[in-house]
Parts: sequence; C-alpha cells; structure tokens
Amino acid sequence: MRILSRSFVVPILPIFVALVVYASAGRADVPEEMTPLLLDMQDAPVPFMGSDGRVHLVYELWVTNFSSGDVVVEKVEVLGDGDVLQSLDAAAIAGRLQAAGQRESAGTLAPSVQALLFLHVTLEPGATIPRLLSHRITMHVNAAPAGHQEMSESGGGVPVDRKPVVLIGPPLLGAGYVSADSCCDASRHTRAALPVNGHVWLAQRFAVDWEQLDAQGRIYAGDREKLESYTIFGKPVIAVADAVVASVTDGLPEQTPGKYPSNISLDQSDGNSIILDLGEHRYAMYAHMQRGSIQVRVGETVKMGRLLGLVGNSGNSVAPHLHFQVTDRSSSLAANGLPYEMRHFQIAGRTPGTKAFDEAEEKGTPLAVTPSTSAPQVKGAMPLDQLIISFGNQ
Repeated sequence: MRILSRSFVVPILPIFVALVVYASAGRADVPEEMTPLLLDMQDAPVPFMGSDGRVHLVYELWVTNFSSGDVVVEKVEVLGDGDVLQSLDAAAIAGRLQAAGQRESAGTLAPSVQALLFLHVTLEPGATIPRLLSHRITMHVNAAPAGHQEMSESGGGVPVDRKPVVLIGPPLLGAGYVSADSCCDASRHTRAALPVNGHVWLAQRFAVDWEQLDAQGRIYAGDREKLESYTIFGKPVIAVADAVVASVTDGLPEQTPGKYPSNISLDQSDGNSIILDLGEHRYAMYAHMQRGSIQVRVGETVKMGRLLGLVGNSGNSVAPHLHFQVTDRSSSLAANGLPYEMRHFQIAGRTPGTKAFDEAEEKGTPLAVTPSTSAPQVKGAMPLDQLIISFGNQ
C-alpha cells in the first residue's frame, strides 16, 4: 500500500484548471475530467442473509486523495445497477472513513493519503440483489481553483460476488450467548484491516466474540480476575460443520481477566486455537481456548457437533470468550473474512449496545436486555451484533 508523495501532485494543478474548463480532445462520448479521489475495491462483497431477515453487503471502498490539499467528503452514494441503494451524509462518512493504518475515523482526507471507507448496505426483504456496485462521491477539494472546489465523481465499480455462503451449525450449545462485536458495524472486528506479508487483509470482517450471561444477566459474578467467575469459561466448543482440522495451537497459558496482556507475539495472539477446513476455500477459526482442552489434531476429520475443546482466556484476550470467524485462507490474519449463515438459532433478546456490554463486562453488573416477546427461530442467517442467542441441537 503506497502513500503518494505530495511532490507528484503539485505539478498537475495547472492541468486541473485546463481540464475543468475545456472539453476533452479525445472521444467526444467520454469527456476527460479530473478525479482527485481515486476509488478502488479490493474485495467484492458477498451477499448474505442476516438475522433481521435482510440481505447484507459488507465491504470496503479504498479512497486515495491524489491532490495537494485536503478533500472533505460530503456525500457518498452507493449505486446498485445504477440505482441508489444507500446515501451517506457527511456525519455518517466521518464515522466510517479511516486513513490507512489508523483506527480513528474522519471525513476529511489529507493530501496524498489513502483511506478505507467501511460500507454496510442492507437490502429490504424481497429486493433484488444488484449485479454491479458503483459509487458517486460529492466533495470539497481545497486544492482546486476558486469556483471549482465543489466536485462530484463516480467510480469504484465492482461486480457483486455471488459465491455460495457456507451454511454452518453453532460453535457452542446452550442459552444466554451474546453475539458481541458481530456484523456488521462493530469497529473492533469489521474495521480491523491489517498489513501482513505485503498485503492488507480483513480476516475479522465477520468475526464475533461469543460471551454468555448467567441467570441474572451477568457476564461474570465474583472476583473479576478469576477465570471461574465467568459464565462462559469452560463451556464446550464444537465443530460447526463436517471438516478437516487444518491447524491447532495449544499449550499457551490463560490470561488474567480484566486487562489485555502485554508482550503477546503475533503468532500467539489467538491463544489456543483451531482452524477447520470447511472445503471450497472456507475456514472456520476458534480462538482463546483453554490450555490442554483441545481434543483434535491436524489432519483429523471431524463431524458437525464434535467436541473440539473448551472456552478459555488465552492469547490477546481481556475476558474469557470464544472468538469465531470464517475466512478464505487457513490463517487467522493473512486472510479475508467471509460471511456465513447458521442453520438455526433462537433470538431471546438484544442488549442496549456495545457501550452497555463493555460496562457489564468491566463491572460484572447485569446487562439490561430487551427480551424478545416472540423468541423467534431464525434459519439460514448470520447472528447480527449484540443479540442474545440460544443454540439447540442442530
């Protein structure tokens, strides 16, 4: 990923003026105009069904400011086959546009800076899934001459990837599980772009951290620093599909809950973990399991529902939980996250959101859950963020 030097941008400003004022000398049906923002797509979105009964498209638009001044992104329209699917105003953009290597977002791009705009398009039930996505951006370009600073450009076109979405069972059994930091706007996972081996990957694009509440709605009860205080600690972890074990890491110690550990190397960040090969370049990864609890070995074939090990708190973890994700490669980092759909589960309620969840995890206080009056059964969908989920026999 290259950060463009300002020295390459300044000389084009006279050309900028000429091309704004005069029509292209080339093809009359394709006028040439300056596009100070370069738009690109690295990974085409794969549509999937969410637990809300809607089809979701989750992806990143790469935006490079190829000018010598700040660009304020004022509006972004996502087009599907030419029709507007979603429109983001300046406030929405400011919460979704992250400069390369940063985790803070802003609506202004500095000169020669590349950023990722994290997009989440939701289609109404019954709507046709578009074949082609493109984008129209309205902006204020400080480097442009007076009278030409308000601009609009289109680009970033990509066909929607209609590859089949893998259908899986649950990674856990029982009730009271919280789908923390799940799809589709949870910044800790969805926006965790990492440069690994010369490429930018988003392995956690659809990751979830499974926590569990006790009968009083608490994540833990008692001493915060004791593993046994946590409801989910020691719960069985099971195979989500018939699969082959691609990777096993074991022998790493449990961390003390309540704070992130220091000096965790990259290869130990997942703690005791398992990667299952689901076939067709799809892999399921389980992280932060208990040391010595893993029951499978590399190369072994497992059936859906097979015991894999127990939930722990190893690796880069602040509290016992099960981190789960599906990717396109057998790596927890150098891979791209893929959506998945679960065979069936029950939604028992929802939390007030990530802030309330974090507070309950920190203080051990009951999480204020809004119960689902109908406790709907969901089939063939991904559990979305901050739901209370029950898993039965699959």
